[in-house]
Amino acid sequence: MKTYKNIYPKLCSYKNLELAFKKASKRKNKKFYVIEFKRELNKNLIELQKELKNENYKPSTLKKFTIRDPKTRLIRKSTFKDRIVHHAIVNILEPIYEPMFIKDSYANRLNKGTILALQRLSKFQRKVSSNGKLVKNPITNNMIKGYVFKADITKFFDSIDQKKMIEILSRKIKDKKFIWLIIKILKNFENKKKGMPLGNMTSQFFANIYMNDLDQFVKRKLKMKYYLRYVDDFLILHSDKKVLEKCKESIEKYLKTLRLCLHKDKSKIYPLYRGVDFLGFKNFYYYKRIRKRNFKGFKIRLKKMKNLYKQGEISKEEFILKVEGWFAYIMWGNTYNLRIKLFKDIEKFFKETIPKPKRTFMNEIQKKLI
Repeated sequence: MKTYKNIYPKLCSYKNLELAFKKASKRKNKKFYVIEFKRELNKNLIELQKELKNENYKPSTLKKFTIRDPKTRLIRKSTFKDRIVHHAIVNILEPIYEPMFIKDSYANRLNKGTILALQRLSKFQRKVSSNGKLVKNPITNNMIKGYVFKADITKFFDSIDQKKMIEILSRKIKDKKFIWLIIKILKNFENKKKGMPLGNMTSQFFANIYMNDLDQFVKRKLKMKYYLRYVDDFLILHSDKKVLEKCKESIEKYLKTLRLCLHKDKSKIYPLYRGVDFLGFKNFYYYKRIRKRNFKGFKIRLKKMKNLYKQGEISKEEFILKVEGWFAYIMWGNTYNLRIKLFKDIEKFFKETIPKPKRTFMNEIQKKLI
């Protein structure tokens, strides 16, 4: 196995920190903390460089806040300066670990993401069902053959063992200073032994490194062809239910080596025709439905955006941009009627808040959303 030594100087280089700043400030140029840091960019990057080189860098306390979309999650946000350091770390580690990752790991990776994961699932459904072969006495044409093991890790980010994380990283990274910095990042957390803060970029990247051991086990040891993962949610599709039952047992045992365990209620084996609950959709063979929970979450966010617009805190353009992102995602499902209904709600809102809105304005919005 190839290992990497003396990579810390590359992390501390001005060129790497400047690139990290650009990535950390992407789509945030109007934020006050970015404006402040940019005002004396050269000076601030040199100071950060010195802190890292002299090994006296210390991350600031994480800012906590709760989001409900509608699932309640505790997010821990780093300061902008610390986010630059996170990007600097990932800039160095990504080229090392990316070739090691399996093809069907889709979270927090370049040229991957939710849409490609959903498309891959559709392909797996076709393969396992032999292009839509139906069960005996089907009620609908979606009642295809095959099974899915839908799995979820219990409290994934809070359960990650920090010592195990360092052990995994140390297999390839033999630079003591680099490991020192990663330990600093990991220990900047309430629990000094377990967990990583949900919200940090490094946490997202480290999660893929941590779970890569499981990916390799499923693909190489268990020889499961139709396996895909998105963070801690993963699926295995197979034509034989008994094969999946054996896989589940093996995975439960293997996860103990990673100090993780399967969520009892969310990790189940069931027929594909029931629809695979994955990435916000109920995925059937011929169509996809948006999950009620995700729709409810958007309705809550839409209400908040309406209030922000009324208070003058966001512009029309910002309002539409935020809505457009969600519409672009649900467009991958069979959601035309739902999108029409939501557009009419938004149209009504603008008519009530903008005196005689121009028809061309509403037509442009309709084109973007429908």
